[in-house]
Amino acid sequence: MKILLCFGTRPEAIKMAPIIKELDRQHISYKVCVTAQHREMLDQVLDFFEIIPDYDLSLMKTGQSLNSLSASILNSIDPVLDDYKPDIVLVQGDTTTAAMVALGCFHKNIRIGHIEAGLRTYNKRSPFPEEANRQLISKLADFHFAPTSDSKTNLENEMVDAKDILITGNTVVDALKWAIKKNDDQESQEIIRIKGLINEKKKLILVTGHRRENFGTGLKNICEALVNLSYLDNVQIIYLLHLNPNVSGPVKEILGKVKNISLIFPVTYPTMIFLMQKCDLIISDSGGIQEEAPSFNKQVLVTRNHTERTEGIKGGFCYLVGTNSSVIIQKAKEVLANPTNNLDKANPYGDGFASQKIIEFLKIK
Repeated sequence: MKILLCFGTRPEAIKMAPIIKELDRQHISYKVCVTAQHREMLDQVLDFFEIIPDYDLSLMKTGQSLNSLSASILNSIDPVLDDYKPDIVLVQGDTTTAAMVALGCFHKNIRIGHIEAGLRTYNKRSPFPEEANRQLISKLADFHFAPTSDSKTNLENEMVDAKDILITGNTVVDALKWAIKKNDDQESQEIIRIKGLINEKKKLILVTGHRRENFGTGLKNICEALVNLSYLDNVQIIYLLHLNPNVSGPVKEILGKVKNISLIFPVTYPTMIFLMQKCDLIISDSGGIQEEAPSFNKQVLVTRNHTERTEGIKGGFCYLVGTNSSVIIQKAKEVLANPTNNLDKANPYGDGFASQKIIEFLKIK
């Protein structure tokens, strides 16, 4: 069995890394192809997990449209597939890379395994374009690795054959286990620097944001809520700025000179883990953070109107607050007044053995 793993962004790399480690452990033949849809942030993760791509398409261009990126991926994946001739190609999640690689494999009649399959909002505009991407991949994939029973139910409702679905848990939990151990063994200079910014006497709110649907008014409302929360004497806020100027520009304009708010450009994955461990609350529109937070027993205010990660909501780890400033402020104060150590619930995203389950499934196919 020859396996090709294709990905292009930092979240994909994090969730694919444990599968690569498991393939190494079992001495199974594979190669890695990266599109570098997100170049700098991807490279950080590749370095941390010690992954050297066999094919690097390096397709990132400043300001490129989704159509331009999609066309580039389709054009560039053909030579890779022709060269390696994989038996199966693994794609992850809902990115443009995952959708276009899956389409390219379908055109060549190559089997497709979809990691993190079955997540749904059933609103093609939220998140955009991710919801449409993952629904497209589900129509093309041969094997569907669903992280939870909710995801499996979604696929079965769409008439996917149950024998082609496996509930695995989310590979992000596998990645966290590996990364936490490495962090414990070796503290980076970046973590040491971030430690210097944290006031141990204050409650720390960690903030991220990048969703297209929040550009403009939604992002402004979130920032206004953060200004209000910064007035609390016992609160400190660290906002990790996204590189997209549609995010970083307005955030710097509104929050740049606000006391108790530190604006920091994207940190490496190990530093992000450290911050999630240290914080008292997370405010974010990130899907990955919704999945990672339960491992640290942290709560997330999800600045979206819909989420495909319903398990976190059911478990009390996540709350949908949208971009309404008043709702964000009220819920943040409520969570800060009730420490997250009262959660003490099982992680809805698995036990950290998702990668092993995926490989064992593929070995009999």
